[in-house]
Amino acid sequence: MYIVTAQQMRDLDQYTIEQLGIPAMSLMESAGKAIAEEVIAWCGGQQDEQADVPRGRALTNEGGIRSDEKVIPDRSRQHWLVLVGKGNNGGDGLVAARYLTDAGIAVTLLYAHDPQELTGDAALQRDAAQRSGIPHLVWNEKWNLHSQESDPGAKGIRTDHAASQSEEVFSSHWSRYTGIIDALLGTGSKGEPREPYASIIRSANTSGKPIIAADIPSGLNADTGELADNCIQAKLTVCLAFLKQGLTQYPGAGAAGEVVVRSIGIPRSTAQQAGLRNHLITDDVLQDVLKIDTSRSRAIDGHKGTYGHVMVIGGSMNMSGAGLMASRSALRIGSGLVTWALPEQLMKHMVGHVPELMMIPASQDPDGQWKADTARTIIEQTAKADVLAIGPGLGRFEQDGEWLRTLWEETEQPWVLDADGLNILSEAGGLSHWSRRTADTVLTPHPGEMARLAGVSTADIQRNRIGIARDFAQEHGVVLVLKGARTIVASPQGDILVNTTGHPGMATGGSGDVLTGIISGLMAQGLSGLQAAAFGVHLHGHAGEEAARKRTGHPASLLAGDIIESL
Repeated sequence: MYIVTAQQMRDLDQYTIEQLGIPAMSLMESAGKAIAEEVIAWCGGQQDEQADVPRGRALTNEGGIRSDEKVIPDRSRQHWLVLVGKGNNGGDGLVAARYLTDAGIAVTLLYAHDPQELTGDAALQRDAAQRSGIPHLVWNEKWNLHSQESDPGAKGIRTDHAASQSEEVFSSHWSRYTGIIDALLGTGSKGEPREPYASIIRSANTSGKPIIAADIPSGLNADTGELADNCIQAKLTVCLAFLKQGLTQYPGAGAAGEVVVRSIGIPRSTAQQAGLRNHLITDDVLQDVLKIDTSRSRAIDGHKGTYGHVMVIGGSMNMSGAGLMASRSALRIGSGLVTWALPEQLMKHMVGHVPELMMIPASQDPDGQWKADTARTIIEQTAKADVLAIGPGLGRFEQDGEWLRTLWEETEQPWVLDADGLNILSEAGGLSHWSRRTADTVLTPHPGEMARLAGVSTADIQRNRIGIARDFAQEHGVVLVLKGARTIVASPQGDILVNTTGHPGMATGGSGDVLTGIISGLMAQGLSGLQAAAFGVHLHGHAGEEAARKRTGHPASLLAGDIIESL
């Protein structure tokens, strides 16, 4: 599934209208119809929930939905308020209002501005709604609420109150509605919504009514997922044509609620022709775009050498479990052989914990820590390994930057670098001062580690996760896995892949070490760094979901080891 920025969506719209000859009005009609269909499905689902039966709506990781047509027992009891901005997003809402009216659902329009300010296709849809007899309200510039019948000649009911009073008066109107459609601001809006949008958004959010957003919630940055102070908090977002980038990242994903992507007549092929490289990680993307055999099939005549050899370099006396979990997960994901290089003093405590795991002593330090002079030993020991996983439980030690740089420059295998390996890299000056490796190199930072690598604050990272990940991967020639809710995989070629699998219970120590083992194990089995990273985060998240389901207590009791056993 393609992911697009606001500008990319505008370009695809323009190409569809100007080059393919599909009228803009046709796209708007399709968009409004899709929104109306989802509202109708929502109404049916709410009835099902009240009857304690399944809604028949299945949200998939692809963001899509399959729904049989619902027969709502009493549509006359449904009354939806459509919040209408003066742009094309408002036009989509007006179309939705007509389709809902035709379906027997009562609708009232609330214009943010005088309806006569609408232009273009939105103005035509305003006229169609008016001729269809749909009643409307207007929120004027002085925060007063005007109520008018659909007949433009009818006398309005005016409330002459101050701004705060009019919002209070307006709030009393919410009780008559069963739900709200947000069609105020589209993808072109950035920053804080101006008045009257801010006041309408505040009132909608405090109304207690479910809100369904058209394309994106008003006040949400379509590119970054940042939220304005006044942003619609939707239960459902009907995303139109292609998934907007800001809906894939938090906090935007939280404000969007359930996201449904609906086609409106823009051919999917236009995204491919435009060279778009952003995708949601789905089975189809893994198989068709990344060309991965997601069945993880094994050759009948395969042997342990067929499936590669991972060497994990890490672990220390006070962080022994990290190296062990990375090694176990590399085995569990299917690596033919896994060797753990660790301090000799630690090794005697680890022998037998995983019988299938080979171990080699890499440091003779009596305290069970690493030393800078072990670099040459490691280089000699890695000769037969296919992939190196460096960092889990490594700890910090004197001249660790020189140690890491020696390995960086003098080993030829693909790498997965994590944990203290990333912190060492940051303090050693970062990749700007190091040569590019010819073999695939995967970095797997969490936001704090990414902040140190990029030389910015963690808050800066979280405000623009996709943009920073893309720029860093391209600048330094690495595959970057920016961990967190909705993990991002970025390639040196500019690909962005966003993962949606996972469970909050995975927020526990060791989960990242498990991911390191998974990715390195998949690379050992022949996948490229990008393939292994994308498939790895997908499988890691699924295993976390399965592990959480198996917990008889609260999912918060989930441990990293449970994820390994669910692979």
